[in-house]
Amino acid sequence: QVQLVESGGGSVQPGGSLRLSCAASGSIGSINIMGWYRQAPGKERELVASIDFRGNPTYLASMKGRFTISRDNANNGVVLHMRSLKPEDSGVYYCRWAGGAVYWGQGTQVTVSS
Repeated sequence: QVQLVESGGGSVQPGGSLRLSCAASGSIGSINIMGWYRQAPGKERELVASIDFRGNPTYLASMKGRFTISRDNANNGVVLHMRSLKPEDSGVYYCRWAGGAVYWGQGTQVTVSS
C-alpha cells in the first residue's frame, strides 16, 4: 500500500502561480513514476506532468514551459510548480504513484479566476 497526501491547491487570479506537493509513504520502493493529473468538471482526468525514478519529466503539451515537476526526495514525493495560470487550468489535481500498482491521492482543488 502507498499513501499519498497532497497539499497546495487554492484559488488564484489568471497569471498567478501555485505550488502543489504530494508526499508518499508506505511500500514505496525505488522504481516508480509519480505524476499529477487534472480533472475539470464534465471532462476526463488527464495527465498534467509526470516524472520517473530517474528524474525524467513528461508534460502535457499545453503545460510545457509553464509547469515544472520535480522530485521531493525528503518526502518521497513530487512538487508541481505552476506559473502563468489560466482559467482553463482549473480543476481537481490528483497525485498518482505507479510502480507495479497504481495509487491516487484524494485530490486538491485549483481554481483560476478573476
